[in-house]
Amino acid sequence: MEQGTSRVYSYRWLILVVFMLVAAFNQLIWITFAPITDAAAAYYHVSQLDIGLLSMSFMIAFLVVSIPASWVIDTFGFRIAVGIGAGLTGVFGLMRGLVASNFTLVMVAQIGTAVGQPFILNALTKVAARWFPIEERATASGLGSLAMYLGILAGLALTPALTGGVGFANMLLYYGIGALVVGFMFIIFAREHPPTPPGPAELEERALMFDGMKQILRNRNFLLLMSIFFIGLGVFNSVTTWIEDIISPRGFTAGQAGTAGGLMIVGGIVGAVVLPTLSDKYRKRVPFIFIGLAGTIPGMLGITFATSTALLYTACFALGFFLLSSGPIGFQYGAEIGRPTPEGTSNGLLLLMGQISGIAFIFAMDAFRVGPNGSMTPSLLVMTGLLFVGLLLSTRLRESGLVAASQKAGLSEATTVK
Repeated sequence: MEQGTSRVYSYRWLILVVFMLVAAFNQLIWITFAPITDAAAAYYHVSQLDIGLLSMSFMIAFLVVSIPASWVIDTFGFRIAVGIGAGLTGVFGLMRGLVASNFTLVMVAQIGTAVGQPFILNALTKVAARWFPIEERATASGLGSLAMYLGILAGLALTPALTGGVGFANMLLYYGIGALVVGFMFIIFAREHPPTPPGPAELEERALMFDGMKQILRNRNFLLLMSIFFIGLGVFNSVTTWIEDIISPRGFTAGQAGTAGGLMIVGGIVGAVVLPTLSDKYRKRVPFIFIGLAGTIPGMLGITFATSTALLYTACFALGFFLLSSGPIGFQYGAEIGRPTPEGTSNGLLLLMGQISGIAFIFAMDAFRVGPNGSMTPSLLVMTGLLFVGLLLSTRLRESGLVAASQKAGLSEATTVK
């Protein structure tokens, strides 16, 4: 092949698939205990809060590990970084099953998998940038996010059934074996670079991580985007955490809460395919971020006030569809406006904002319950107001122009190599 010629390889889809499998299993292991909180608390003879800490450990670990993980991604590449994350997920996921009867050791294993999470999630846009042309990168990021949502949905749906069918310890063991297998698959099939880049070299140049971080934190558009992610991910993390407590004062059952939470994820799965694909098709990011935030607000109001099952389920699906689908578009937009900041750094900073707000919103919603039934309506109204602020902030964003620049450089004529 000619030196400097851009090529697009069909092998990129295999790279994306093995990454998606690793991401899905990591999220499955994170959410394992959420749908069986009562059963797990009884099994270990601990409180529900103790079981909740098993899931919360992922958010806490992310605060500590995110920046070092981004440094590894941007210094050594996504193959090594995701390999580390996949290894931690597989080894400690298997450990959970082998020591399933000991709560303390299970907590240690859960923290081990939590440390692996930012090595995986922060690499999403790096995988897209290494292998995909600019006009496919929002789609690739959307599919990567889709895998995370599928992992969460699988954990919510499968865990109660497996626990009842094969027992608590075997359920954990099966998840660990699966995570270890997909980790090996990633190591075997993943490649850091295609033989030739997917775009003109001048559009792919990146700065060193800390130089890039200093630049990106002076970027007005990126600071606005960080604020939007702080609001959006904080809303999603807190609503999914407290969904049963949110709707139970209006007479909804635990089963209906589980269905509502599942519909949010299903909506996100559908949206992660639809909106990022449209974003790539029309070569725009900002309008679709705006659409995502605008569609989230009615969904949030429906969750806040719905008294009928049909309205509640519709609102949950809408919130998931619009909010979760705007995430991968935002990640790709951040990578584009942040140039020459490395993708792992921009992605990691956005996710870090969501983890900080998630922890803050979760504890605030619990602290500000009102009335004898512990209603969370005031907190939900405050978060709806914050979503409206995020919508206003999105009108101040400006397109990066990177897609247009890539087309001008001739990227649209790149040849697909089998």
